[in-house]
Amino acid sequence: MATQDRIYDAIVVGGGHNGLTAAAYLARAGRSVLVVERRPIVGGACVTEEVIPGHRVSFTSYIASMLMPTVIRDLDLGSHGLRMVACDPILTVPLGDGQIIRWWADPERTAREIARFSASDGAAFLEVDRKLKALAAYLQPFFLEPPPDLAAKGLDKLREGLRLARRFRKINGVEMGEMVTFLTGSLGDFLDRHFEAEETKRMILANSVYGKHGGPYEPGSAVGMLFHLLSGGDHSVQGFNGHVMGGMGAITGAIAAAARGFGADILTDAPVARIDVEQGRATGVTLADGRSFRADVVLSNADPKRTFLGLVDAAHLPADFRADIAAIKMGGPAAKLNLALSGEPTVIGRAPDASPLERSLLSIAPTLEGAQRCADIARFGDIPEHLWIDCVIPSLVDDSLCPPGHHMMTCFIQFVPYKLREGTWDDHREAFADSIIRQITRHMPDLPEKIIGRTVLTPLDLERTYGLTEGNIFHGDLHPGALFSMRPVPRWSQYRTPVDGLYLCGAGAHPGGGVTGAPGHNAAMQVLRDRKRRRQR
Repeated sequence: MATQDRIYDAIVVGGGHNGLTAAAYLARAGRSVLVVERRPIVGGACVTEEVIPGHRVSFTSYIASMLMPTVIRDLDLGSHGLRMVACDPILTVPLGDGQIIRWWADPERTAREIARFSASDGAAFLEVDRKLKALAAYLQPFFLEPPPDLAAKGLDKLREGLRLARRFRKINGVEMGEMVTFLTGSLGDFLDRHFEAEETKRMILANSVYGKHGGPYEPGSAVGMLFHLLSGGDHSVQGFNGHVMGGMGAITGAIAAAARGFGADILTDAPVARIDVEQGRATGVTLADGRSFRADVVLSNADPKRTFLGLVDAAHLPADFRADIAAIKMGGPAAKLNLALSGEPTVIGRAPDASPLERSLLSIAPTLEGAQRCADIARFGDIPEHLWIDCVIPSLVDDSLCPPGHHMMTCFIQFVPYKLREGTWDDHREAFADSIIRQITRHMPDLPEKIIGRTVLTPLDLERTYGLTEGNIFHGDLHPGALFSMRPVPRWSQYRTPVDGLYLCGAGAHPGGGVTGAPGHNAAMQVLRDRKRRRQR
């Protein structure tokens, strides 16, 4: 039970999955930990909530893909109820003429699927899949350790160089060139160079641009292909995608249970008004209701802008650091639509004997050129007429989400502006939802008659409800200038901050967004290392 007269070893601001992960690791190491969460429930943007009574769905994040196997094992999340069912196919894409192309978990099967449209593309896919998985394997270790420290000096600088050399000791020159291409190049150029069929390009596009501002022809857009081939799930499968039984809230529920099991306190309905700083060191937090809690260190799971421009007084931070934080590109490009349905909608072109796993997914993706136009339109504050819409019907795999015969659908919408050129999202919310439903209806003609409840989350709703500044689900864009040693800003990529004893443990720190648990794990490890060094000194 959280008490104000107790001095904790650590206080974690925000009970999202990374904050809970950090708390669990610190508590497992024997530290006293308090998590303070602004909402009535923990989970941040990884939650299961009701659309209408008795009808639950993953409201924000919706498919488990990169949850670190190490985190699953270390925290024994399976014993706390976490269960995932692998998606197979990984996605299905309607092509608008009654045909559907599917990306199967088995690359050979996917190649045969692609060969229906282009034999050369089928062969090229196998080669590209092999190369990308090899490159992703080089990146994998960096996800559970700090990025190279650009500010290191003396022996620390030498150790950083040796660590980097060890990670890449087996990579050859060709692979290094390919790695640089993926970290800096455009997805569109890569696909145009390796594939000929529009159907193939559309399928790969549909799995590579989640939560990104720019279009597929912009520099840095190819990196998504590598990130989605990192290992995930219980068995460390590269490119894993999974339905979470009970919705995504089951992940954060399991992590919270693990944290409590290790002794952590979790306080909900506890919005933080400020992070307290005395003589340059974080000393605790003060809540909006006036209560104060003290600790040796504070970890913020909030995004960098909310943390440093909102919760920490400007007097405690260097002006140039605040300017760098203010310059982080946010402006979330995504929205969500959650639907409760009276029955399963019909999909044009889908085989009558399709399995529940296959029927649970439908990614309505534009062409490469269409996606680039969408991004360009959104950049100037307008809502594109045709959008990228990822539809999941998880109740086909998990019947615990709603009453028998009913179904749940969650839709992730890509390429919308945070700030509208005309009006506000409050003015356009319902018309936007109607537009999304009309677009889906082109592929699910009986969808409208089956809708019995709906909730739309615009970028503004993601900000107001879930605390995501400007609705950015990744706590800041994922692009070459904001990854690894550049995240959140250069010189401060090691989870530490200019305020002694204050750490960043959310997606705004390395390695970034997605439900991975990696930033929380890494920040906790940094806190423990720093504590050990202080004791040695």
